[in-house]
Amino acid sequence: MDAEDDLRDEVEPWRRRADRRRQRKPMPLWQELPLLLVVAFCLAVLIRTFLLQAFYIPSGSMEDTLLVGDRVLVNKVVYDMRDPVRGEVVVFRGTEAWAPQLEEEPAGGFFAQLGRTLGDLVGVGRPGEKDFIKRVIGVPGDRVQCCDEQGRLTVNGHPLDESSYVLRNSPLELPPSAGDCGPRRFEEVVVPPGQLFVMGDHRLVSQDARCQGPVPIDNVIGRAFAVVWPYSQWSSLSVPETFDTLPQPIALGPDATPSKSENPGGIAVVVPILGGFLFAARSRLRPPSRRRRLVP
Repeated sequence: MDAEDDLRDEVEPWRRRADRRRQRKPMPLWQELPLLLVVAFCLAVLIRTFLLQAFYIPSGSMEDTLLVGDRVLVNKVVYDMRDPVRGEVVVFRGTEAWAPQLEEEPAGGFFAQLGRTLGDLVGVGRPGEKDFIKRVIGVPGDRVQCCDEQGRLTVNGHPLDESSYVLRNSPLELPPSAGDCGPRRFEEVVVPPGQLFVMGDHRLVSQDARCQGPVPIDNVIGRAFAVVWPYSQWSSLSVPETFDTLPQPIALGPDATPSKSENPGGIAVVVPILGGFLFAARSRLRPPSRRRRLVP
């Protein structure tokens, strides 16, 4: 009898807890739905701030790689571990020398402004006037110039085959002009330490490092690695093969070029973290299992 009494004393607390769980009423939908929306919004803000952000393409400077109205997904943590490399498409804040993007302020009343504010918080709003997206052509120490005898852009004396991403180049007949990005030809530029030489893929209309100067690496927000909207335009933004054959920078020595990323999509670091968020949310919302029900 003593053994039975001891077993009953051990089982009784578990049975009481099981009874309380069965008696606990589920949260009404009208209470649960706002809670889930708040949790989802907070997660979106955290992801936008530290991991990923969607950027809207406001101009044609990257056509035909990116079209006006496209949205790209930007990895904001990849450059915490390494520097940008040639050929990557990056989003950055322009310096004082960069002219702001001329965009008309969208019209609308209070609710339209509130919607834009919330969109900015979760990373789906329009970019700021000093946010730009361009392709990295030169890294610190590179010598960038145009053109060779065939009208090609050269980096450290090596010509680039840009036919896969530059479909609208500037005509060779336009004479170079200081402060004008339109002409294809420009004098050799040595990329300073800690800077990037960036250009748009639509060379005739792009305002970029040719006339506005290089961009500090510290100003880079992240790497654009995929087009996510519209659905018909879904694609990855990989590094063109022509950049694989470029020699290392000669102005800063043979070790100046960062190694090419082994993670071309830029998402391997982000996926485990997002998976953790999803697993935690799933565990929180899963109803208690009935298999752990104890009986005397």
